[in-house]
Amino acid sequence: MTSQGQLWKMLPDAPGVYFFVASTPPGAKKDVSTSTASEILYIGRATSLRDRVRSYFNDDVIQSRGPLIVDMVFHAEKIDFVRTDSVLEAILLEANLIKQHQPRYNTKEKSDKSFNSIVITSEAFPRVLIMRNKDIEIEARAKVGGKKIEIASVFGPYSNGTALREGLKIIRKIFPFRDRCVPCVVDTTSANTADKRISTGRPCFNRQIGLCPGICTGEISSIEYKKSIARLKLFLEGKKGQLMKQLEQDMSALAKAQRFEEANEVKRMMFALNHIQDVGLIREQDESPRPEHGGPKGPEAMFRIEAYDVAHMSGKNTVGVMTVLEDRQLRRSEYRMFKIKRTVIGEDGVKRSGLMGTSADADDIASLREILSRRLTHTEWTFPNLIVVDGSTAQKRAAEKVLREGGFDIAVVGVVKNDKHRPERILAAPQHQKLAKKWTKEILLLNSEAHRFAIKYHRKVRGRLQ
Repeated sequence: MTSQGQLWKMLPDAPGVYFFVASTPPGAKKDVSTSTASEILYIGRATSLRDRVRSYFNDDVIQSRGPLIVDMVFHAEKIDFVRTDSVLEAILLEANLIKQHQPRYNTKEKSDKSFNSIVITSEAFPRVLIMRNKDIEIEARAKVGGKKIEIASVFGPYSNGTALREGLKIIRKIFPFRDRCVPCVVDTTSANTADKRISTGRPCFNRQIGLCPGICTGEISSIEYKKSIARLKLFLEGKKGQLMKQLEQDMSALAKAQRFEEANEVKRMMFALNHIQDVGLIREQDESPRPEHGGPKGPEAMFRIEAYDVAHMSGKNTVGVMTVLEDRQLRRSEYRMFKIKRTVIGEDGVKRSGLMGTSADADDIASLREILSRRLTHTEWTFPNLIVVDGSTAQKRAAEKVLREGGFDIAVVGVVKNDKHRPERILAAPQHQKLAKKWTKEILLLNSEAHRFAIKYHRKVRGRLQ
């Protein structure tokens, strides 16, 4: 162990990225951004730099971290760090620096092809997607919706899929982007046939909640949209300082040209970038031992399941609920209740009454669609790894469609009941069958809990209205 063990006391109690560094060759610059891969032994991120680095010098380090990390600490001669304004920025910076420097002790981050990356496509209206590394590495192309797309930029990989999805939702509120929707107008300058289709001009789900800039409705040109994507790239590259300087110049130029509405929009972006809210983005990686260092392994590490159910009496007083299981424990404090709005639209496009309907108006599928759509707007809630719905293929497909329209890649299973309302089987897509089998006990438990909670809430609502 080196004498550097006390250096953690000099680190700030703030988020950022830390570096265990070997000796610097003569004449080499000490700035981390110009260091070579052989100098930086390990790169990590933290919610608190001080607390995270201190943990490497605890007496139980070999049990909690493993011999590889003990060897790294032994050879390190100094600890550098970059403080960030938020955990989200620390996540992005860590991934960029690991890719740049390829530290010898960041073995998992360099080799695990199951990790996710952020991909920006090469189109007149580029899409921003989350994709697995193994799918990207086949070639600089990928399949989305059965069609091949050209990839322009890749950011990552990011080891925590939940953190990545939550982080991208935060970013998307600042820089709205396209993921699945089709541009409203033909772009004759594009060589990509995907951009030559014409949509109906109706707003997609993300446009309705402000996460798409209106590509599907023709509200933004390709030039303006690509300008926004360029800003997004700077942020993903960890160049927030450069981005802020550019935005300040843009705002000044717009104000000078008396384009005050656009100047105010840029001002809003700057404010949002300076007030990014962290929504528990660093979880198992920075608050407990990493799996390769002795912590929970595989899907058990912070695996979250959400189950949904609908309850009504002959179509009246329709309500829905969400129940949560995380780390194999019920999280009752995170259960949520939904009153179905007066009018819902079913899969057949027919409007039906929700709260005050009749037996003929009952439409569990439409209610499920509404519940999931409303849930997905809550970016402050941790997103699940698996969603459980009560019902057959129709309910499962409805949930999958809502997730697909929202740009979410979350597994969905359906619990089919018999005539006595007892679980008969679990429906899962082929790629999710192993997952469903592994978590069968938890799926059935949470499905039962959702049914109990929905009935309880429905009785409460019905009692208020009587």
